[in-house]
This record gives sequence, structure tokens and C-alpha cells, in this order.
Amino acid sequence: MKIAQVAPLYEAVPPKLYGGTERVVSYLTEELVKQGHDVTLFASGDSVTNARLVPGVKKAIRLNPDSVDPLALHIVQLQDVINRSKEFDIIHFHTDYLHFPFSQAMETPHVTTLHGRLDVPELQEIYNTFSNPVISISLDQQKPVPQANFVGKVYHGLPAELFKAGNGSGEYLAFLGRISPEKGPDKAIEIAKKAGIKLKIAAKVDKVDEKYFKTEIEHLLDHPLIEFIGEINEVQKQEFLCNAKALIFPINWSEPFGMVMIEAMACGTPVVAYGKGSVNEIIRNGENGYIVKDVDEAVQVIQNITPAERSLVRSSFEQYYTAERMAKDYVDIYRNLCFQRKTKTKSNLQIQEAEDLRVRMLN
Repeated sequence: MKIAQVAPLYEAVPPKLYGGTERVVSYLTEELVKQGHDVTLFASGDSVTNARLVPGVKKAIRLNPDSVDPLALHIVQLQDVINRSKEFDIIHFHTDYLHFPFSQAMETPHVTTLHGRLDVPELQEIYNTFSNPVISISLDQQKPVPQANFVGKVYHGLPAELFKAGNGSGEYLAFLGRISPEKGPDKAIEIAKKAGIKLKIAAKVDKVDEKYFKTEIEHLLDHPLIEFIGEINEVQKQEFLCNAKALIFPINWSEPFGMVMIEAMACGTPVVAYGKGSVNEIIRNGENGYIVKDVDEAVQVIQNITPAERSLVRSSFEQYYTAERMAKDYVDIYRNLCFQRKTKTKSNLQIQEAEDLRVRMLN
């Protein structure tokens, strides 16, 4: 198939540091190429890919201090996609709802993966107004907007060779991602202290969360069991997760997916998570991790984790969360949408031919 992948311009594909959406786009794009598809990637110019790259900007916006109006750059990118739309069998957007007014009238089949939270009040109006076909990254993500035109659900996946299973020899707990209220870093610290096990925190602090970090978290880091590492890259994740006894994921919001969970699983590291959002779909209790309801239950589970579990965790990852599986799921949806468009076009053509015949007979 001739497939266009349209990524946001905020991060490179793959991102240099943190960036969930762009990382998934990269894994999907490279796997589609590997499976023999003709793929064009619309992304920032500093992206690295085996697909055909169409740069929307020279450098990813987040790492470019000269960028003032990101929205303008995305609008130009989307117009470029629309102008070239007939070159593709299908166009796969990862740009949230920004392109909806552009793409709804396109002849080329298209679909959008929704990577973020959908429990925002204003989104009700978006999905009441637009019927663009969309894909969720978990079933739980769909709940706030049941009126949206969901054509499927595809869990994220990682290249099978990206991470190797480790033995957890570091004897520490890991917290990986962002320092923000919804991610529960305070609970991770509380769990580690109560369990008497070292906690390493590899996380970035976004500007919007700086006040939270300063007032709620920073003073908790002054403890012999707590080590704050800061933001780490993809290469550093391997050692960080492989040597961890467990990944702590004490979220207090409806997480749409949670990439860090399957990154840990790829390393054979079990996940101990609060049962919110997608967690109940991603975690198979006792197989690739544990779903807990509070600090005390988390501590109890952590104290009973054994090294023997790690091979089972890795096997679960290989079965459910590889990029190969993700790409195949998406291709199934692509083919279905293309078939529907062909069927609709044929039906419309037949109707038009019948109408033309009726007019000729009347004349």
C-alpha cells in the first residue's frame, strides 16, 4: 500500500528525548516499511526514517528556540498533505483533530489515531461536529466521546529488538516519564519509602509542571532511598529499566495508554500500577505486572516479586505489544477503509449512471 504518516512537528520522529506520539509514529513507520509498504512520512526535517521524508520544518519545534507560532507551521504542513493526497492509498494522521476541517472532504481514505486524553469538555463539540474516522489506543480512551467515529482500537507496540530483557539486578524501583500530578510521583516515593527499597526517578519537568515540582515533589527527593535522575533518552532507558526490580506506575487519571508500561515489559520488568485508564487493559495481573489500589497493596506486591517472573513478563510483551503486531492491526484497518471507500464510490457511480439514464429517457 501507498501510505502517508502525518506526524506533529513538535518533536522529531523519533524524538531526541521525550515524545510519546512521535516515537509511536516512528515505530509504526519503520515497521510498515519493513513489511514492504511504500510509506511517506510528513514530519520535521531532523527526523530519521527509512520512509520517504517530507519535512514540514527544518527542526522539531520543541528544540527550536526561534519557533514562535507552531500552529501556523502545522497548518502549512496539513495543506501540503491535502495537496498531495491523491498520491496515497490512505493517509494516517497523528495530529489530533487539527486537520479535521481539511480532511473531511478528501477523496483519499484517511484515519486519525487519537494519542491524548479525550475527557476534555471542549472535545464534545469537536466530535459532535466532525465524523472523521478515528482510532483509539485503548478502549478506555473512547469512553468520554462515544459519539466519535471510532473505526478501531490499536494498542501501541515496540520493535521486538529495541530492548533486551534484564535481570533486575539493580534492586531498585523505577519511575519513568513526567513529573506531573496525574502521574503520581508522590505516590511512587511513598511506596518506595514504605517498602524500604531505593527509587530512581527518570523524568522530565515540563514548564507547566514546574510549580508542582517545586512545591509538592522537590522536598520529597531529600531522602537516602530517592534518586532523581531527570530526563533520559531511548538508549539510557535500556539499562534503567532492565536493572529495575519493578516499574511503579501510580497514576491518578485515565491514562490513554502508557508507553512506559510496555517499555518495562520489553525489559522483563514487571509493572506495578494503579488500575485507572488503560491499565486494566494493558496489565495482565500476575503475568506482566500487578494492578493495585493503594500504597499498601503496592508495597505488598513489590516485596513478593521474584526474578523468575521476568521471562513471563517478556513473553507477554512479545505476544501482545510488538511493533509488528501494531502495524498489522493498522494495515487491517487501512484495507477496510479503502474497501469501504471503493464500495461507496462504486455505489455512487451506479446511482449517478441510473440518474443519467433516467434523464436521457425523459428527454
